[in-house]
Amino acid sequence: MTTVNPLQTQINSVIALYSNGQIEEALDSVGDLIKDYPDEALLYNINGACYASLVQLDTAVKLYEKAIAMKPDYAEAHNNLGVTLQDLDQLDAAVKCYEQALAIKPDYAEAHYSLGNASKKLGQLNSALKSYEQALKIKPDYVEAHYSHGVTLQELGQLNAAVKSYNQVLAIKPDFAKMHNNLGVVFQELDQMDAAVKSFKEALALKPDFAEAHNNLGNAYKELGQVDESVKNYEQVLAIKPDFAVAYFNLVSMKQYTANDPQITQMQSLLSTNNLSQSDRIHLCFALAKVNENLGNQDEYFKFLHEGNRLRKQELNYSLDNSKNLSSTVKKMFSSPPSLSYKASTIRPIFIVGMLRSGTSLVEQIISSHYAVYGAGELNTLPTLINPIAKDYLTKGENDLPEKTILSIRQQYLDSLSRFNVSENVITDKMPLNFQYIGFILSAFPEAKIVHLKRDARATCWSIYKNNFDSISVGFGHNLEDLAGFYGIYTDLMDFWHQLFPDKIYDLCYEDLTTNQEEETRKLLQYCELDWDENCLNFHTNKRAVKTASSLQVRQKMYQGSSEAWKKHEAYLQPLIKALSSY
Repeated sequence: MTTVNPLQTQINSVIALYSNGQIEEALDSVGDLIKDYPDEALLYNINGACYASLVQLDTAVKLYEKAIAMKPDYAEAHNNLGVTLQDLDQLDAAVKCYEQALAIKPDYAEAHYSLGNASKKLGQLNSALKSYEQALKIKPDYVEAHYSHGVTLQELGQLNAAVKSYNQVLAIKPDFAKMHNNLGVVFQELDQMDAAVKSFKEALALKPDFAEAHNNLGNAYKELGQVDESVKNYEQVLAIKPDFAVAYFNLVSMKQYTANDPQITQMQSLLSTNNLSQSDRIHLCFALAKVNENLGNQDEYFKFLHEGNRLRKQELNYSLDNSKNLSSTVKKMFSSPPSLSYKASTIRPIFIVGMLRSGTSLVEQIISSHYAVYGAGELNTLPTLINPIAKDYLTKGENDLPEKTILSIRQQYLDSLSRFNVSENVITDKMPLNFQYIGFILSAFPEAKIVHLKRDARATCWSIYKNNFDSISVGFGHNLEDLAGFYGIYTDLMDFWHQLFPDKIYDLCYEDLTTNQEEETRKLLQYCELDWDENCLNFHTNKRAVKTASSLQVRQKMYQGSSEAWKKHEAYLQPLIKALSSY
């Protein structure tokens, strides 16, 4: 006959209360048990978990430490202490707790998962992956580990692998709406737009009030040029969550406002609240700037525009010195260009570079309309590969760029292009700021073509300043003085590359392209060693997704006169105009 342990029965009852979210009741019960069993380490661990659920983290820490003092080999208490310390941002201490838990119990899947989370928070993404993979070896159906594994792969740009991880989650938990949404984002990054739309719709079928999924679906339709569907989804976001600042920002570029539109009042009211995050405040400032631009309210337009840019620069903590250092470093690295031999590749990249808002999206839309070309959009691959190399070079003060470094860049970049798995062997990369890496490009890819867009300096810088870019790499764009300074760095570096690689860079004037479309398109295709394709003149009919601020413009016929738009605001832009007078 089996004897029932009365303590275990009571513990099971407390755990059931905790699992059902009845935390106060669980606390009362475990408190009573501790009075009767003051030396039972398990009870202090449960008590700690209850206080952690109530976000009374310091109390939770003391209880876990008490459990460990009673029972030093208590792996679960070490793990729980680590999780709580991590919530307190004491990451190094948390890592030690997880390592202690794993020293006691090497097959403890949850501790491997916790260690992965800490590594990820410390920016050690590859270490995080290994921890998640270890957790999954022990516990193959560990949904949270599959999910975090996928998120980490996505952050590392390993998108196809991320899709596999997310599909593993959905195989175990098909009704996980957040997972369908995340999967849609990855498909969007992979330019698999039909799959992205399908995933967002599946998320919404499971959770119709999922504001983030509606917003992402709106973004997908915007990239596809389906304006009405995009607007409908952004409006749905705001019906569900009226304080979703990003949705207002997304909507204003798609919708014409009248002066008495209630959404304007909603945005102003939201902006006046004190508990708004800096990011939301920035999005609302840019949204209200756009609305006032459309309504012709110049003073209000610049009030919101200046404030949005001020907050954005503050958030990014940008310094022009960082851009100056990168420019001087790459110049030192290419004091003389390396001459290397390579194994031929079936893929031929075309890099479209220049300042942002100089016409790079338009030119990619033209070239990618060619039957033999795939437009890959703005790829982060080169900056991700090269920035650590430049930083390391600067730290060590080396004089030469090793041949193996160039070969590694070539191989990794071509591998990343092959993952698109497309039939076209000519692939465009229109990350504008790749102008900073032209030395690397022409050293690693002698077969590549580089198209450099040139546009009126005032038109270019004004167009940057009026847009809200969400990348630290465009930190220079949120202050008129920084903008002019960065433009000087850009022109100086382009002069350097032209001298170092004569006749290797094709300069294309944006204004010439808009006024002499066919002539300039023919010369462009000839430089790219592409035969004539009439589709390149009808680029606006190209159905490919466009992810940049120009996503709507490139679906319209060639427009002349945009480089004169800054003149309407000349009185407000005098510091910028004066600073750019020499360009």
